[in-house]
Amino acid sequence: MAANVGGADKVIRVVLGIALLAAGLFHVATGGWAIAAYVVGTIALATGLFGFCPAWAIFKVNTCSVRHAQPK
Repeated sequence: MAANVGGADKVIRVVLGIALLAAGLFHVATGGWAIAAYVVGTIALATGLFGFCPAWAIFKVNTCSVRHAQPK
């Protein structure tokens, strides 16, 4: 599992994840919107912290500036 999320992308994901989780936690979003905020916020935060996004891997997108060697 090689990193495919770069620096700016990581920062955006972490900030967005924290903001969405806070929106649900502080009742800015309620009902179904709160559940969506929790789910999307958790995914954004996790992919930002781990540096790997499964969706980017499926579509072969790599925003990481350092190219990792591909295993043979």
